[in-house]
Amino acid sequence: MAAAVRIPVLDIPPLDHDEAMGLAEVEISRLLALVDDLHADEWQRPTDCTGWTVRDMLGHLLGMMKLQADPEERGRQIKTAAELAHRSGELRLTEMTALQVREQADLSTDGLRRALHETAPRGLAARRAVPVGARTAPYDSELPGEGMWTLGYLFDIIHTRDPWLHRVDICRATDRRLFLTAEHDGRIVENVVADWAPRHGRPFVLELTGPAGATFTAGTGGVHLRMDAIEFCRTLSAAKPAPVSSPLRSPSDRVDG
Repeated sequence: MAAAVRIPVLDIPPLDHDEAMGLAEVEISRLLALVDDLHADEWQRPTDCTGWTVRDMLGHLLGMMKLQADPEERGRQIKTAAELAHRSGELRLTEMTALQVREQADLSTDGLRRALHETAPRGLAARRAVPVGARTAPYDSELPGEGMWTLGYLFDIIHTRDPWLHRVDICRATDRRLFLTAEHDGRIVENVVADWAPRHGRPFVLELTGPAGATFTAGTGGVHLRMDAIEFCRTLSAAKPAPVSSPLRSPSDRVDG
């Protein structure tokens, strides 16, 4: 059997706005198809995100789509979350996602499903229409270990990874087969690897298995890590703890907001 092709991290092409939005559109269509397939008893299943059911997770995603679609709503959510975080000592993002869950809590499951279908296209259209100048504007995520982002990084990269990882969470919670393709999910994974490698800052061979996987290298020598591609991304997003022997434990290894 031929050896797996090793992809130098420096050869991974960056995601430009158009490609990122193409990935976002595919991801949202897959998420909505999953939502439409949920059975009545599955909405209250617990997820790997502590304290969140499947329904809570979808409430968060609806709140985030509303934020994307409307600049005034975005400002309101950020301002409210910042005030809550000041009082609670929690991260602003923690307060924002909790706010999103609370504000969708009165919707029926059918109402939440309809709202997701109605709001998702508006969120995608607004993200796609952000002008070049605005995409370069600085954005402070206020997350530990993170430097300043740009609005383009938030809307193109983070807001595509978020529903992608939550689609994984929902499939796990409902015992569904996770639909993955190399063209879509593999591209998201390699973008995660490209983000992580300079933060990791040491040589490695990273063998990611599964339909979304590939083998990546940086430098010479270093650790050889082999794991499932989706589990790698979940580990970095803090959805699950890293193994004690893993080199992913540095706080600066965060790749998902």
